[in-house]
Amino acid sequence: MNNCSVILTFLFATLLVGCFSINSEAAEVIVVGDSHLKPVSEVISGIRKTLRASLKIYSPSEVKGSLGRIVEKEDAKVVVALGRDALEEALRLPPAFPVIFDLVVIPPSATRPHTTGFYMAAPAREYLELINSYFRSLRRISVVARREQLSALTNDVSSQITTRNIKNSFEFVTAIQQLDNVDAILLLPDTSILTASAMEEVNLYSFRRRVPLLGFSERNVREGALLALVGNMGHIGSHGRQIGEYANKALRGINIGQFPPTPPSRFDLYLNTDTARKMNIHIPDEIMRRAKRVYP
Repeated sequence: MNNCSVILTFLFATLLVGCFSINSEAAEVIVVGDSHLKPVSEVISGIRKTLRASLKIYSPSEVKGSLGRIVEKEDAKVVVALGRDALEEALRLPPAFPVIFDLVVIPPSATRPHTTGFYMAAPAREYLELINSYFRSLRRISVVARREQLSALTNDVSSQITTRNIKNSFEFVTAIQQLDNVDAILLLPDTSILTASAMEEVNLYSFRRRVPLLGFSERNVREGALLALVGNMGHIGSHGRQIGEYANKALRGINIGQFPPTPPSRFDLYLNTDTARKMNIHIPDEIMRRAKRVYP
């Protein structure tokens, strides 16, 4: 074999090895999440059961500020974002790029196309169903929150709920104190608004006016809210299987944005009987038996 043939053979072999290397490293689906956390690992396990494509996992710290470049390097077609930090990075991708999320409190803005997933907060309609079934005296419910929260959690409820948009905790407290002709106040999960001082003021208003708070966490109830609905995460693995199916659809060119974000299928109920007694609110035995925990 002459020198020319040796060189050509070497170049061909190098190119072939390079192609196999690129293919072996590429991933059609990128999952961003801390796989050391049990909920994240459970979702990933579910994804693997239904996904019919290559997958690679990155931690949020690995993709911070560089997810776009990683997507380009991997030639990825879908990103799965597990957790708030992961979702913040994924939402910086071009709007046409499919993003599927989970393990976040509320869904991102509905204006971004090609986006769907699962969130943990209880939407307002869940509270309405509970109130209308067991607390019929609470007919007029008010929600004071930022526009993003209102859009995500109250956009499909009846006129029984009135909403008011605010921008910060000062406006939140002021708006609450100006409420009139309201039977209950529904709190939405927003730590930037519900600061410790804001919650102290709102709790004082609640007991002075005998207007119960409908909270979003067990802590809210422990601190005086009448009740709270908290997403039950016991079926988190099923989210992963559905995410895998969504990714399969996106890889076939289907716009996954047509599938609305999904809240938990089950909720844990927390009640505060001391608050109910002070506000003369009757809690039926049926709903007491349903509660996961009753305070005090």
